[in-house]
Amino acid sequence: MGTLSDKDIVDAYHYMLGRWLVLRQETLDFNEKFNWNEIVHRDPRGVAWANPNLDVAYSEAWIYVDESSCTILDLPEIKRRYYTVQIMNGWAEVINNINERNFPEHPFGRFAFCLKGAHADLPHGTQRIDLPGKKSRLLIRIELGANPVEARALQQQVTMRATGSPRTERVAAAFDFPNDALPGVEGFDRTEAILASEADINHGMDAPQRHARDVAAAAANPATRARIDDVIREQAIPAFFAYQEKFGTMKDGWIHPRPAGHYGSDFLMRAFTNFVGIWANIAHEVTYYGAPSFDGSKTYVQTFPKSALPELKARYFWSVIVVDSEKFQVIPNPMKRYVLNKQSGLQFNGDGSLTLAFAPNQPHRVPKPNWLPTPEGRKYNLTYRFYGPTDDVVNGKYFPPPLVQR
Repeated sequence: MGTLSDKDIVDAYHYMLGRWLVLRQETLDFNEKFNWNEIVHRDPRGVAWANPNLDVAYSEAWIYVDESSCTILDLPEIKRRYYTVQIMNGWAEVINNINERNFPEHPFGRFAFCLKGAHADLPHGTQRIDLPGKKSRLLIRIELGANPVEARALQQQVTMRATGSPRTERVAAAFDFPNDALPGVEGFDRTEAILASEADINHGMDAPQRHARDVAAAAANPATRARIDDVIREQAIPAFFAYQEKFGTMKDGWIHPRPAGHYGSDFLMRAFTNFVGIWANIAHEVTYYGAPSFDGSKTYVQTFPKSALPELKARYFWSVIVVDSEKFQVIPNPMKRYVLNKQSGLQFNGDGSLTLAFAPNQPHRVPKPNWLPTPEGRKYNLTYRFYGPTDDVVNGKYFPPPLVQR
């Protein structure tokens, strides 16, 4: 191990933070009584992670497979509504999406998740999906749409089971930290176990992994541990939060993030995405736009021209939600109105354009269905989602209209 530069420490921190955030979610999930290879069906709005989608019924699971056991998923036929079964590894890299777009010959029915290279005798008609490691995270989204009861009924038909008795492992390192108190040098104390627990399938990660191991070795020495903690708190953490304005292209107040789900060598983008919206999917499934730090006491309006209504930018559906600026979670309001979308009964202007409002009280001349309440006296963020986005949304040539303060 050579002399560690401040940049080496900062890079190692940003690299490992992406994994720590997944381990934090794994810790929280199993504290909530998750079991391996058992599906959990959530009520709509029944999730507590950052930037939840309020348009879908979520189902979740942690998958564990080994050389002798696969995990079977039975999925009902789903017609005329968006759905996807998203599978991720322990760094929140998207491995696959099961839906009619990616599996046109087998969009529903029986699927088997198996460890790559493992031999498995599977029932006839089963679609095998190989996983790069023993642990994976599964997240199913089924659009609520105009008939949420039907969506919930479909959700309840999804089942999961292991074909054998895999020898499951406990979380490599339990993490439980709030967003405003990220780990310091202590985060590196189990670096070897963490890196051994989940291979990073992305190319170009040798250098940050080497730096992480060097930082962990140096942190074991009391003479250098304090310096590492100082660099983390004075440089790495501030740089991480400052990244919010750099993790995508900004126009008219909106940030179009660089592609999520598949991060390549951009480990800082991966860590920040895991922080603000863990389990983000790939851009062709859903594209997000964020606008940070609005004053909840003020009134803002946004007008979409008739030629670029939000419904024209998504093949399936779109939505916008208000979340707080710290935990990125939905903020309660007296109306219990948390999302605007095509089911909101939106009223269009005489010329076919659409005006939406974000304010603590209903603005004058804005129809009530077009108004999303904001928290008076608090900062908030806005998040737009476009499911099945058009090409100009995916590639960042399109941006939502700016918000104008009244």
